[in-house]
Amino acid sequence: MKILVTGGLGFIGSNFVRYVADKADIVVVDALKYGSNENNLKDSDYGFVKGDICDYELMAEVVKGKDAIVNFAAETHVDRSISNPYAFIESNVIGTYTLLEAIRKANPEAKFVHVSTDEVYGDIEKGSFKEGDMLKPSSPYSASKASADLLVQAYVRTYDLNAVITRCTNNYGAYQYPEKLIPKAIIRAELNMKIPVYGTGKNVRDWIYVEDHCEAINTILEKGERGEIYNISSGEERSNLEVVNEIMDKMGKEDLIEFVEDRPGHDIRYSLDSSKIMELGWKPGHKFEEGLKETIEWYVKNEEWWKPLTDEKILHPTPWKLEW
Repeated sequence: MKILVTGGLGFIGSNFVRYVADKADIVVVDALKYGSNENNLKDSDYGFVKGDICDYELMAEVVKGKDAIVNFAAETHVDRSISNPYAFIESNVIGTYTLLEAIRKANPEAKFVHVSTDEVYGDIEKGSFKEGDMLKPSSPYSASKASADLLVQAYVRTYDLNAVITRCTNNYGAYQYPEKLIPKAIIRAELNMKIPVYGTGKNVRDWIYVEDHCEAINTILEKGERGEIYNISSGEERSNLEVVNEIMDKMGKEDLIEFVEDRPGHDIRYSLDSSKIMELGWKPGHKFEEGLKETIEWYVKNEEWWKPLTDEKILHPTPWKLEW
C-alpha cells in the first residue's frame, strides 16, 4: 500500500509513520514549521518531500499514485491560535481545501483520512460527545479544525470523495512538542522548575497514548467507511492538576506547581463516545499510568531531543500572552 502522510514530521504524524513503516510504502510531506522535527524520524525508512499543503501544484503531484492520504498537517496549539489566528485559518482551512482539490482532480480513487480533534465539539460538563453532535468550537484553533471537517464532508457529498474524519482526544507520548502540558511538566520537573497550571487546574481531558491513536487511524484506514466520522478516546479522564501531580509523583518531585492566569475561553471538559470505532475492532491498549511512565522515561533519556526546542516562549507560564 502506498500512503502519503502530510505533517509526518510532527508529533502524531511521526508516530504514525513508525507504526505503519513495515506495512506500507510511505511518503511524508512536511513544511518543517515549528512543530515538525526531522529528528522525529531519523532512523525510519520513508520518502520525504518538503512542502506546504497550501501549495496546490505540489499536492496535485504528490497525491498521484497513492492508495491513501492521511492528513496530520495542521497548526494545533490553542495558545498560539489565540495570539495568531490567521496561521490556523491558512494551514487548517486553506490547506485542507487544497488537499481536497488535489485529490479530487489528480487521484479521486484514493482514500483520504482527515485527522481532526475532539475540540470541534467544544466542552461538555456531563456525558460524552457522539459523532453526530453539534460542533461548537471555542478557540480559533478548534474553529479552524471544525471548518476543515465541514469541507471534507462537503467533498464527500458533492464529489463522492472516499474520505473519513477522525476526532481524537488529547494525545501524549514520545516526540511531543515541549509546549504541551505533559512534556512541559516533565521537562520542568526534570529541571526543578515551577510547573505552570492554568486557573485552578480542574479542566478535564481524556488522555490517550499516541500509539493507541496511531493504531486507531490504521484501523480506520483499513475498515473506515466513506463519509463517516470516528471518535477516538481512551476513557482515561484526568484534570490537568491530576496529570501534573502524577508526573511529580512518578518523578519523585514535590511542591513544583504554580497556578497561573487562565487562558481565554478555556474549555472545561472534553469527553468522547468511541463505541463506533470499537465496532471496527479497535480498543485502547495502554492505561494512563503505564503510558505516562513510558513517556516520562523517554523524555528523561532523550534530553538531546528536547533541549534544542526549549526556549523562553516554549517554557513560558502563559504562552498565549506572547506574540509568536
